[in-house]
Amino acid sequence: MNTIVSLYSVKKDEIKKFLSVFFGKEIFLKNPLHWSMNYENPVSMADIIGTFIDNNDKFQINMWISLDKGYYINVTEQNADNIIKYLFERYPY
Repeated sequence: MNTIVSLYSVKKDEIKKFLSVFFGKEIFLKNPLHWSMNYENPVSMADIIGTFIDNNDKFQINMWISLDKGYYINVTEQNADNIIKYLFERYPY
């Protein structure tokens, strides 16, 4: 099963701006208020989670992740470090 990172915003182009910073290139989105990406290796999600938390004061977006089908976790400043630690503990490859 793939894990999922989803970004949501009520402000147009916030997700586009964030992803352009994260990927280091201009990003084009069909839906400017939602973006999601599947990750085969859940540990790979740690980078975008860290970047999201480091820049959450600059962008009006919300992040949700899914590690198990049908179960979503809202990523916040309070739980981001624990989520990243959990990723490395649960998926140690």
